[in-house]
Amino acid sequence: MTQPGTVYLVGAGPGRMDYLTLRGHNLLQRADCLVHDALVDTDLLTLLPAHCEVFDVGKRGGQPSTPQAEIDALLVRLSQSGRQVVRLKSGDPFIFGRTTSEIQALRQAGCPFEVVPGISSALAAPLLAGIPLTDPVWSHGFGVVTAHDPDLLDWPALAALHTLVVLMGSRHLDEIIHRLQNNGCRGDMPVAIIRWGGHEQQQIWEGTLLSIRQIVKGQTLSPCVMVFGEVVKLRPYLTSPVPPSPSLPISVSSQAPLHLKTVLITRAAGQNSQFADLLTAQGAQVIELPALEIRPPQSWDGMDRAIAQVDSFHWLILTSANAVNFFLDRLLEQGRDLRSLNALKIAVVGTKTAAVLKQRGLLPDFVPPDFVADSLVRDFPENVAGQRILFPRVESGGREILVKEFSAAGAEVVEVAAYESGCPLVPDAAAIQAIRQRQIDVITFASSKTVVHTAQLLAQGLGPDWRQYLDGVAVASIGPKTSDTCRDHLGRVDIEPAEYTLDALTEAIVAWVNTTSARASSD
Repeated sequence: MTQPGTVYLVGAGPGRMDYLTLRGHNLLQRADCLVHDALVDTDLLTLLPAHCEVFDVGKRGGQPSTPQAEIDALLVRLSQSGRQVVRLKSGDPFIFGRTTSEIQALRQAGCPFEVVPGISSALAAPLLAGIPLTDPVWSHGFGVVTAHDPDLLDWPALAALHTLVVLMGSRHLDEIIHRLQNNGCRGDMPVAIIRWGGHEQQQIWEGTLLSIRQIVKGQTLSPCVMVFGEVVKLRPYLTSPVPPSPSLPISVSSQAPLHLKTVLITRAAGQNSQFADLLTAQGAQVIELPALEIRPPQSWDGMDRAIAQVDSFHWLILTSANAVNFFLDRLLEQGRDLRSLNALKIAVVGTKTAAVLKQRGLLPDFVPPDFVADSLVRDFPENVAGQRILFPRVESGGREILVKEFSAAGAEVVEVAAYESGCPLVPDAAAIQAIRQRQIDVITFASSKTVVHTAQLLAQGLGPDWRQYLDGVAVASIGPKTSDTCRDHLGRVDIEPAEYTLDALTEAIVAWVNTTSARASSD
């Protein structure tokens, strides 16, 4: 009988990765399975080992969500399979979560578990906004409630508190104000609403019990923390004049070339945010718009047939990190390992793809000098006539030029679906709000699909006139193919690096900012 694996119920903290505890960090790096909430920072997923299976069971108001009973059953099933499971929850596991239900299910099934604390947004969001919840003069204590159902709360008791913190209250702001006023709170009571506390896109609105509704009218508030009380008045005296940087000390970030610039990254949901780290290191504020969802193909039949006869191929071509990971993961699931590839030569496109391949224990035999498919064909080191080439690729919209050119040269190219990339159903609300408020200086694209999907998401989030919101925003593309798609859908490209890598794209953005700043100064 399989020994059950331990389920670690981990608090992810309020936002960025650097607010995660060391214990949580170490557990993520060793996880076999991850079951995570909706508000968990997707950058945390970059800590996971390549074999880790990920389950998104997030609950968001007004959207479809996984029933709690199904989450409980999933944790039990994963534990009973003998794997180490991390149940990652935003904030702290015991603060307005469903941890009790999950623990009861685990205990009943005899599954071992451990609860790992996290920093609750109820504490962190006010702190990061410069609002103390206690003060020797203004607040001798505070209360924290969730306003998911206002009728369940003792409003006379809450109105008597020096400081009140309200979570999950964005849809009930009018009701909260009405209840507090009816129970004796003054109309000039200070109020602060903190959206996305602890994230780069954090927003803060200040007002009073009477004015706050008008101040936030038309704004997207969720997810937010609300603070009611005199301590809100202390914010001007306790807020740092310079926002913290994830990668640089405050004293350095203000001198960085992208200081005060906001860059919107369009990328795959849940994938490594190396690009964000590069831009942040240059002082930029980064906002992310997930424009791709990477998922398994509709069928593994083609891949499984190719793996069964992998010894018959001469070359394996991998054009993306996704192709590397999905192919090797499927190889292992089919009962094979890296020794099965002993007779194959491997060609990859791009240094990032080569780096991921190296992380998986393999070195490429050929990397073209230019990081595009055309260069792979043009500079290929062998005559491919009579050779069999295995090409795991995206299920739709991949690199047809490889198949066409190698086939014309006499090779037999076997294409197999390794993964699929689709457009997210709903655009990220924070990113849409930032674009609407014209906070973006540069928007970046690392693939043609992100361009196409971003156009769809912006039309969905901003309406038919969405292009007007990109006036004055620099369009940055990683390479010629992506640039062509930018021109088709956005009408222009302002930045394109000579080398088609994220490092080079970062340098190109810095150069563009320096050039435009110098031009503005001379004018």
